[in-house]
Amino acid sequence: MTPPADEPPKNEPPNAPEPALSIPVDTVYFIIDKLREYDSRDMLAEPVEDPCPLESEDVDVLREQENEYRDAAVLQELHSVIDDLPEDQQVDLVALTWLGRDNCSATDWRSIREEAAMAHNARTTDYLLGTSMASDFLEEGLSTLGLSGEHADTEQPPRYTGDTP
Repeated sequence: MTPPADEPPKNEPPNAPEPALSIPVDTVYFIIDKLREYDSRDMLAEPVEDPCPLESEDVDVLREQENEYRDAAVLQELHSVIDDLPEDQQVDLVALTWLGRDNCSATDWRSIREEAAMAHNARTTDYLLGTSMASDFLEEGLSTLGLSGEHADTEQPPRYTGDTP
């Protein structure tokens, strides 16, 4: 016998939480790693003493070109990964950032996500790149939802195939 349509199924509690994220946690951690790699460009150590003062300008130019090339590759990868995500997963990224930034609780997730969905536009990657400490906020957002500690070092995030688990 099946329960009436207005009653929840017996095997689920009446207030069962909805899935917290539409984006895979591994993908979020991949983005966190790439954001940190991009942010680390300002922390590159400069030599304390210049052994060849006459050639230091050439070394500085080469070092700057090398950093720009590396930054371009990381930026391209971030744009490729984030821009290719479905809209609901991009919304999750922004909502996680806000959740972590504002020291909210997991009970705030639904309202924060709704706000992020209303604010969504085609510039999610640029928004995250322009947000100071975005990687920390994303990680804190995952932690707030009880999803920390699932970090897997992956070279590439899982690709979206249109199927949901």
